[in-house]
Amino acid sequence: MEEIVKVLDSIQDVIASNIANKSRAVRSDVRIARNKLLHEAITDLEVMREECTENLNNLFALETEYASIQRKVVNGFELVSDVNSDICKFLKQTISAHDQGSITKIMPQSLFDTAIPDIFLKYTRLNPSRTRKPEQTSSLSHTVWRKWLLRQQTAISATRSPFQIGYKSAHDLAQLNPDRFSPGRVTQKKRVHKRRWNELPTAASSLLNSCRLYCSLHAMSSVGSAPAKPDVPLTEHRLPLDVKPSHYDITVRTDLEKLVFDGTAVVDLEVLKDTTSIVFHASEMDLKDVSATSNNFDGEVKPTSQLLDPITERAILQFSTPFTARSKIQLKVNFGASLTGNMMGYYYSSWEENDKKKYYTLTQFEPTAARRAFPCWDEPLLKATYTITLISRDDTVNLSNMPAVSEEPYTSSEIPAEEKWKITKFERTPRYLVAFANGNFEHIESSYVSPLSGKTRPLRIYATADYIHQAEFALDIKRKVLPLYEQMFDVEYPLPKLDTLIASDFDAGAMENWGLITGRTTAFCLDPKKVGVAAQQRVATVQSHEVAHMWFGDITTMAWWDNLYLNEGFATLMGEVITIGIIFPEWKVYSNFINEHLNHALDLDSKLSSHPIEVECPDANQINQIFDALSYSKAGSVLMMLSAFVGEETFLRGVSIYLKRHLYANSISKDLWDGIGEASGKDITTMMDNWVSKMGFPLLTVTEKDGSIHIRQDRFLETGPASDKDNQTVWQIPLNIASVDSNGKLKVDPILMTEKEVTVPLDTSKPFKLNSGTTGVYRVLYSPERMDKIGVEAAKEDSLFSMNDRMGLVNDVFALSFAGFGKTSAALNLVNNLHQEEEFLVWQGIRDNLVDLAYIFWENEEVTDLIDSFRRTLYTPLVEKLGYDYSESDSADVKQLRTLAISGAAGSDDPAVVKELTRRFSEFIKTGDDSGIALDLESTTYRTVVKYGGRSEYAAVKAIYEKPRTPTTKTAAISAMCSTTDPALIDETFKFALKEAKDQDFYMFVAFLARNTKTRRRMSQFFKENYDEIYKRFSANTQLSSLVSYSFKYLCTEADAKDVEEFFKDKDVSKFNLGLHQALDTIRAHAAVIDRSSDDVLQWLRDWKQKSNL
Repeated sequence: MEEIVKVLDSIQDVIASNIANKSRAVRSDVRIARNKLLHEAITDLEVMREECTENLNNLFALETEYASIQRKVVNGFELVSDVNSDICKFLKQTISAHDQGSITKIMPQSLFDTAIPDIFLKYTRLNPSRTRKPEQTSSLSHTVWRKWLLRQQTAISATRSPFQIGYKSAHDLAQLNPDRFSPGRVTQKKRVHKRRWNELPTAASSLLNSCRLYCSLHAMSSVGSAPAKPDVPLTEHRLPLDVKPSHYDITVRTDLEKLVFDGTAVVDLEVLKDTTSIVFHASEMDLKDVSATSNNFDGEVKPTSQLLDPITERAILQFSTPFTARSKIQLKVNFGASLTGNMMGYYYSSWEENDKKKYYTLTQFEPTAARRAFPCWDEPLLKATYTITLISRDDTVNLSNMPAVSEEPYTSSEIPAEEKWKITKFERTPRYLVAFANGNFEHIESSYVSPLSGKTRPLRIYATADYIHQAEFALDIKRKVLPLYEQMFDVEYPLPKLDTLIASDFDAGAMENWGLITGRTTAFCLDPKKVGVAAQQRVATVQSHEVAHMWFGDITTMAWWDNLYLNEGFATLMGEVITIGIIFPEWKVYSNFINEHLNHALDLDSKLSSHPIEVECPDANQINQIFDALSYSKAGSVLMMLSAFVGEETFLRGVSIYLKRHLYANSISKDLWDGIGEASGKDITTMMDNWVSKMGFPLLTVTEKDGSIHIRQDRFLETGPASDKDNQTVWQIPLNIASVDSNGKLKVDPILMTEKEVTVPLDTSKPFKLNSGTTGVYRVLYSPERMDKIGVEAAKEDSLFSMNDRMGLVNDVFALSFAGFGKTSAALNLVNNLHQEEEFLVWQGIRDNLVDLAYIFWENEEVTDLIDSFRRTLYTPLVEKLGYDYSESDSADVKQLRTLAISGAAGSDDPAVVKELTRRFSEFIKTGDDSGIALDLESTTYRTVVKYGGRSEYAAVKAIYEKPRTPTTKTAAISAMCSTTDPALIDETFKFALKEAKDQDFYMFVAFLARNTKTRRRMSQFFKENYDEIYKRFSANTQLSSLVSYSFKYLCTEADAKDVEEFFKDKDVSKFNLGLHQALDTIRAHAAVIDRSSDDVLQWLRDWKQKSNL
C-alpha cells in the first residue's frame, strides 16, 4: 500500500509539475501576445502622431498642379507673422519672375536697398540689443546674389536628376537662410552675421523654412516632372512613418588602393499608410539607379522626382504610383562615395608596415552616421535585420556582425584581369547595430561556454600586426564577463560569435556593434611585458562596458536618443562596477565609482547649462552632444543609488524582467521601472521620475534640534543658492542615515525622503552622517560645528565612517565651499586632518580637489606656491614610505597610491622627486632599457623631464610619440609634449597639434595644453585663431563639443567669459552649444570662487605655513 501511495504521490507531483509548467508556458504566451498587441498599438499610435504632425506642419496645402503650388507658397509667406511688406513683395516677385522663366529678373537694385537688408537686420539677430547700422549691410553685393542664384538655376536645369547636382551646389540650394547663405560668406571686413538656426525668432524660422521648401520644389520641378504633394515637411527631424524597413540586403565593394566604396542596398519595406513618397537617410554619397517593386502592382517603378537634402540628410523619392497601406515594397538603390578618415560612417584608418603606409576600413554608425555608408532609416526605433555582402581585394579580411557563410573569388568587367578580388557573404544579422570592416587583419581567439545553454561560442580580437600581440588581456576579460552577464540577466547572448576590432583611428573610446565590437587602441591594448594597474583597469572596464551593451542597446534598444541612458547608464554600472567587481575585487570598483563617475557627474550637473538624463534630442546636432557625463556617469550613479535602495539582487532580478519583456524590441524608462518595481514591490516609477526627467540634483541642508535633525532639499548649483525658478524639483531621496545605537554599534536607517522638508528623530550627541556609503546622488551640508566633528571622526584610525564615507566627505566639502555654502578653509582643514589616511581612493579625492583649487587660483602666484608647498607635505612622506619601485607582490592599492604620491610630489615641484625621475629617464635614453620606469609612472616621468628639461628631453619624448611601444606610452608622450614651459617648444607643440597630430589624438593635445598654466591662455587664443580649420575638421565628430569646452573652461575671470561670448556671438554653435555653455558656466563659477574665497584661502595657507615652520 505504501508503494502505491508513493507512486500516486509521484504521479500527482508529475501532474502538478506539468500543470505548473503548462501554466508558466501559457502565461508566457499571454505575455508575449500582450506585448505584441501593445507594440502594434504603440506603432499605430506613432503613425497617428506622425499624421497629426504632418497636418500641423503642412503650412502649404500644396496641390499637384504647379500653378496652385506657387499660389499657396505665396499665401504661406503672407501668413508668416511679423514679416514686413517689403519681404512679402520680395517673395512674390521671386515666384512671379520664375513663372516668366528667368530667375535673374527677381533682383532689381531697389530690392537690395530695402528688402534684403531688412531681412538680415530683422530676422538674423540673436540678441536684439545688438544693432547693426543699415550701411553695414552694403557688403551684400547685388552682383554676387544674382550670380549665385543664376548658378543654382543653371546647375539644376543642366541635369536630369537632382542627385547629379554637385554636393556643394545641392547644399547651398537646399537652404535659403542667412545662417549658411553663400553670398554672406564672400564678404570681407563687413560680413553679415551668421546665426544659429534654432535660435531665430519664430517668424523668421517660418519664413526661411518656407524658402527652403519652395527651393526644394523648384529643384524637383526642374527635372521635368510635376511633383506630388510632399508627404513630409523637410524641417521634421524624425523620419515619417509612412514606410518602415524590415530587412536590408547590403552589398559593399571596398577598394583600399583607390580609397573608394560603392554598393547596392535592397530594402524590404512595410507600408504603414498610403503614400506616394519614400523618405530615408543618405548623406555625402552619390545615389543612382533607384527603383521599387511592390506586391500591389506588377513590374518596377522609378521615382518621378528625387531630392537629396544635405541639411536634413534625407533622400526624398516621389512616385506617380501610390503605395497602399499594408502592402510590401522592395526598394533598390545603388550608392557610392570616397572613403575619408573622419572616423564616422564608413571610413579608413591607417598603419605602417615596413615603413609603408597601409589602409583598412571600418564603420562607426552611432549615433547618426550609418547614413554616410548606405541609404537607410537611421533611427533606433526603426530596427531591422541585415544581410551583409562585402567585396574586396583578395589579400584582405572582411568582417561583419555575423559569421561568414561563404567566400569565393569575385570577377567583374570593371576589374582588371590581373587583380584578384573576393566576395564574402555573412549570415543574417539581428536587428540594430550593423557593422563591417575590411583590411589586413590578424586575430587571436578564445571561447566561452554559455551557463544557460552549454553552447560554446568563439571569441576573437582582430587588429593589425603591430597591435595584435597586445590584445590578450582584453580577450580574457571578454571571456570572463560574458557568462557573468548571462547568469545575472538569465538571457543568453544570442549571436554565434563575438569579435572585437582594434582601430588606430577611432572617434569615441569603443562601439558596441552586435557581434563586432570596435574601439581605439588605448581601450583594448596592453603590453604583456609591462603591465600597469591603470592600464589594466582601462582595458577591463571598456571591454566589459561594451559587452554589457550586447544586452543594453542591442538586445533591448532605447526607442529614441532621449533614453540614451538606458544604454549607457546600464553599461557603466554593469560593465564597470558589478561584473568587474566580481573579477577583480582587489580593485574596489564600487568605491572607485564615487571618484570616477559620481563626483564627475555631480560636477557637471551643478551647472545651469546641465541637462536632464532623459533629454530632448530633436536633431543630430543635439544627439552628438549628449554622450557626456550625464548620460553615462549620472545615469550610472542614479541606477547605483536605486540598486543600493532595493538591494543589488532585487535590482538585477528586476533588470532581468525588463530585458525579457523587451527582447529585440525598443523600450522607454517606464519599462525599466516597471521591471524593478515588480521585483521589489515598490513604486519605482514615482521614485525615479524626477531623477531622470529633471536636471540637477539635491543639496540636503541638515540642522540639529534636541533629539532630531531637520533636513531640507534644494537644488545644488555651483554658483550658490538656486533661485525659485531653478528650485522647483522635489526628489525622492534615500537618506541612508548612519548613526550609533545604544550599544555603540553603527546602524544605517534607509529612510526615503519624499517631501521638501522632513524631521527625523536622532540622538545628535553621538556621531551621525547622511548618505552612508556615498551611494546617493546628492550633497549634504552640515553646520560648521557638525562638520568639524565629522572630520575628527573620519580621521580616527578606528573611524565609524567607511572609506566610501570619507571619499564622499572630501568631495562634498570642496564642492560646497566652491559654491559658497562654506569656507574653503574648512575643506583644507579636513584634508589636513586626513594626512595619515592610507586608502588610495581617499587620497585620489584629495588630490583631485587640490588640483581643482590650484586650477582656480592659477594666476595668483602666492596662492599657487603655497598650495604646492601644502601638497608636498602631503605627498613626500608617502613617497619616502613607498619608494619608486613596483613589485608583483604589491597590492593594487599600494601600486596606485605610490603612483599618486610620486605624481603629486612631482607636480608640486618636489626637487628630490624631480631629480630621481630625471635620472631614471636619462638612463632609459642612454641604454634603451626602460625597466626603471614603471608603466604607471610613464606619464609622470615624461611630463617631469620635459617640464624641467630642454630641447633634448622634448625631442626624446616626441620620438616616443612617433614610434610608441604601446598606446598608453603614446598618451604619456602627448601629455609630456604639452607640459613644456619653453616658449620655442610651446610654439612647436601647437603647430604639431594642428598640422601633424592624428584626429583622434587632437583632443588630448587640447586638453593637456589647457591644463598647463604656461599655455592655458595661449590655448584659448589658438582655438580662436584656428576656429575655421578646427570646425571643418571635427564638425562631423562627437569630439567638437569637448574641444570647445577644454579650450576655455580653465579660464577664470568674468572678462574671460565675456571674451568667449564675443568670439562666438556671430557663429553657428548648434554643434557644440552644450560644451560652450558649460565652459562659460565653469569660467564664471571659478571667477565667483576667486571673488568669494581668495582672502579665506590665502589666510589659511599663510597660517598653515607659519605653523609648519616652512
